[in-house]
Parts: sequence; structure tokens; C-alpha cells
Amino acid sequence: MANLQREYDKALAEHLQRGGEEALKRAYEFGRRALGEGSGILDMAALHGQALETRLREKPDPELIRRAGEFFAEAMSPFEMTHRAFGEANATLRRLNEALEGETRRIARALHDESGQLLAAVHIQLQEIACDLPVAKRGRIRDVEALLDQIEQQVRHFSHELRPVILDDYGLVPALQSLAEKFSKRFGLPVSVEGKVGHRLAATMEAAMYRVAQEALNNIAKHAKASHVRIQLWETSGEFHCRIRDDGVGFDPATAKTRNGNTLGLLGMRERVHVLGGTLHIESAPQRGTELLILVPLEA
Repeated sequence: MANLQREYDKALAEHLQRGGEEALKRAYEFGRRALGEGSGILDMAALHGQALETRLREKPDPELIRRAGEFFAEAMSPFEMTHRAFGEANATLRRLNEALEGETRRIARALHDESGQLLAAVHIQLQEIACDLPVAKRGRIRDVEALLDQIEQQVRHFSHELRPVILDDYGLVPALQSLAEKFSKRFGLPVSVEGKVGHRLAATMEAAMYRVAQEALNNIAKHAKASHVRIQLWETSGEFHCRIRDDGVGFDPATAKTRNGNTLGLLGMRERVHVLGGTLHIESAPQRGTELLILVPLEA
């Protein structure tokens, strides 16, 4: 940081002495390099503030402040463009998520409705065939019908995994309660859902929160060795909160990796939350369980 401060002081001094496009170009290049080295907006403001304070001690002058401001604005241009590009990428990702959720909803409903109708038609055909068979051979038809029943259950399960109808029809809390019930039956791990939302959230927020909870429960089933999971939902002024807590073995969030080198599903959860302008905070330590705290502005 000391080197950056010296370089900034020198570049600013040249601009104040000579001015011109060449000096402003150096300001822009300085901003690009600082951004590439990981400096932030507050770091740049500190550099400028210290350099300007030195100059004002030598010569208090409103014109000097104005010209130094021009230099600082040019040095901040790369940060502004990066911020704008990030905002555009975030908006694109939000639209992509909405499109994917819409397509997932369409496939899930088609899978549930159309396959259900086809399987019902097959059952009817098998019953008609059974009526024409000797009683001794009807048992084989019943075996086929039993297999079809299993297929129907699997199709319903896949449909629900893709997009639970209850999420669209009744909202986030009933959908999470249904998810918790199915998870508990499948893994023998009690999951409680506490709190309520007094109104329907935006569809994109409901879908994102459901997917985050779904991924969190999958991680808990695979890694946590927990005996209980608690999901809490509440609202404060302008903000929606979701806390997912387990009493499992915990982990070190800074170092936890799966075999393929990716963090334990956390990247996808963070992306879903960040698209909504929210934050996801992780508290965990070995043998102390894990807590995910999600905060999203309601205006999202």
C-alpha cells in the first residue's frame, strides 16, 4: 500500500503541475492496476485523501481541490465500469434463473400430468386384458400393474424434485414444510420449519429460497451426521431472513472441499442469494454444527 501511495502522490502532483490528457490517462491506468491488485474503492479514497491533504498543507486552494477531484474521478473510472459490468451480469443471471425456473416448472407439470394420464390409460388396458385371461394367469398382470405403480411413484417424486406444485400454489413456507417432511421420512432426520411469512414473496425469491434450503438439506444428509435440523423464517423492516441450523459434525468453511475441489454446494447457494441482492453467511466449526444465515431485501 505504501508503494501505491507514493505512486499516487507522484501522479497527482504531475497532474496538478501540468494537467492535460496524458496525466488523466495515467490516472486511469493507475486505477486499472489498483483494481487488478485487489484494491477497493475505500482504498482509493484513502490514497486520494492522504495525497490531497499533503498538497493542501503546502497550498490551500479551491482550484487545487477541483483539479485533484478530476484526477481522482479518472482513477475511479475502472471501478465504475467494473461495477456496471457486474450489475449487468447480475441482471442477466437473474433473467437466466427466471427462465430456467419457468422451464423447470413446465417440464415438471408435463411430467406429472401427461405421464399420469398415460399410466392411467395403461392400467385400464391391462384390466381389460386381464378380463380375457384365465384366472390362473391374471397374477402376471397384477405383477405388471405393481411395477407401473412403482414407476408412477418415481415419476411423481421426480416431478416434485424438479418443481413442487405446492411452491407455486401456496408459497414458500408450505413448500418448505413439505420438503422437510419428505426429507425426514427419507433420511430419518427430524427437520422443523418455524416462522411464517405474512404475504407471498416474489416468485423468484420463493424459488431461490426453496432451492437453497433443498441444497442445504442435501449437504446435511451427505456430510453433517446431524440428529436435528431447524429452519427458521422471519421478516424485519424491508428484509427477509432464513436460518438453517444443524447439530452435526460441522466443518471449517475456509478449507472445506469436496473431492472435485468445489466447496460443499455453497457456491451455487451463494449465487442464488447474490442474484437477489442478498447475503449468505456461514457459521461452522468441527463438532459444533453448521448455521446458514440468509438475508435478502424484500424489494428483490
